Amino acid sequence: MDNSNVKVIDGLLFEKIVESGARNLLKNMKTINDLNVFPIPDGDTGDNMYMTINGGISALKDIAENSVEKKANALSRGMLMNARGNSGVILSQFFAGVADGLVGFETVDVDHFAKALNCGVCKAYKSVSRPVEGTILTVAREATEFVCSHCSKETTFGKLFSDYVLEMKRSLDHTPDLLEALREAGVIDSGGAGLLCIAEGMSCAIRGIEIDAGDATFSKTPVDIDLSAFDENSVMTYGYCTELLLQLTWAKTDINAFDLNTLKDYLESIGDSVVAVLTGSVVKLHVHTLTPDKVFNYCLQYGEFLTVKVENMTLQHNGQSSENPAFATRKKVKERTPFALVTVATGEGLTNLFSELGADEVIDGGQGKNPSIERFMQAFNNVNADNIFVLPNNGNIVMAAKQAAFLYDKSNIIVIETKNIGQAYSILSMLDYSSGDVEQIASQMRSDMADVETGMITTSIRDANIDGVDIHNGDYIGFCDKTMLTAGKDKIEVFCSLTEKLHANEKAFIIAVFGEGATEEDRAQISDRVANLYPDVEYYEIDGGQEVYDVIVILE
Repeated sequence: MDNSNVKVIDGLLFEKIVESGARNLLKNMKTINDLNVFPIPDGDTGDNMYMTINGGISALKDIAENSVEKKANALSRGMLMNARGNSGVILSQFFAGVADGLVGFETVDVDHFAKALNCGVCKAYKSVSRPVEGTILTVAREATEFVCSHCSKETTFGKLFSDYVLEMKRSLDHTPDLLEALREAGVIDSGGAGLLCIAEGMSCAIRGIEIDAGDATFSKTPVDIDLSAFDENSVMTYGYCTELLLQLTWAKTDINAFDLNTLKDYLESIGDSVVAVLTGSVVKLHVHTLTPDKVFNYCLQYGEFLTVKVENMTLQHNGQSSENPAFATRKKVKERTPFALVTVATGEGLTNLFSELGADEVIDGGQGKNPSIERFMQAFNNVNADNIFVLPNNGNIVMAAKQAAFLYDKSNIIVIETKNIGQAYSILSMLDYSSGDVEQIASQMRSDMADVETGMITTSIRDANIDGVDIHNGDYIGFCDKTMLTAGKDKIEVFCSLTEKLHANEKAFIIAVFGEGATEEDRAQISDRVANLYPDVEYYEIDGGQEVYDVIVILE
């Protein structure tokens, strides 16, 4: 149905608009992923943004009331807990601001909707400690400023979204003019492009155009659960992963006097891995327990369920997949300790190494599979410590870690902004809590990571010229942080060039972390070249098993 001429929308149309936006993002997700500044196969902006908004839609569809306010609040809550990657966190904050601007509106007119978009922009900017222009922030701001300044009594929602999309396209096309990295790589901002896809999908919904996502699928495939793993002879071991949304109701409780800590205390008395968040009058909770019926009975004294999910974690354990949240958080809560450390890694070898070095929990994640805010909060529960240090090990994960730290109230969370595996390795290899002083420990960690250089080697997926390095599709490329250093057809020569540019001759150690596709020939050749080039430097090998990067080079 064409709603181009409407000047007021209700909750159901709001839901349809947002769903259409998400569907268009899904349709274009690969294109968004490929808008990577570095020409490497690790683009995940589209994935992160889709997982974030799709988590919000799952919550939104559980709201039966035809209310813009309630639909927007549910969308905001769901997106917050599912947010991952910088683009996903910013997107969740944008829609959280929109929800703030829609408080009190069962239906909303064009003028107030435009003002809500502006609330979204303000909240998104505030979520970033140092906002950078030429990103999703600029695209959202300029498009919103345009529609706000062009709203009148005659403006319809069809006109508003048409203007919104056109101005967003104009803004997106100019992002390379504002950000040198984009200009040099010859791409537009991927986060802004993702937001444009959402806006285009929303505009289509208003005009009655159905978005066909075709064969587009989310890149992470769901895990098949073997139901035969639990039969008539089985004994429940791990309990049930229990999650629900609880709508507090005045008929059952005084909502203003509701104490979330009382609920948490009860849940911890019958289970573990408790996460409970109160947004408005809705509680989102997660708990592992042998008695989910007690969770339901206790919660019913406060209100009614919007959604309920219960999973047998014995099945998840037998499936053992890090992509399954029930398995990822099935650990029994340890006795509380003064200090603990949570870090992020991908690859069995790196995960095992970090655990051996002292990490209390290693979250599976990294380039291409950034963990959500909720996953961090579950990890904080698992390690159960007064002070928890967090090593994100990727610039695209830092925001999610910080947001999780802000939301978590049972421990003091200290995020050490590690941007790569090498920094985490250096911190863990010298981990020492003996001083008992949180600030001193954190300071030492930051000092330890300052003396390490980390280089990455992978394969280019397009031609480019970055930092003066001429790159051809299929070349091996070597870089450090966001600086391209070398490229070539031979992996071993690129390794040697990369270590030279990172001044390996001035270091005491070279550690080569080999990826999942590394061959014995690769290892042997690199070992021989290091011995010849750097005879005074100690050399170690680690079978990391990581994806994307053929070799990670750590120099200390």
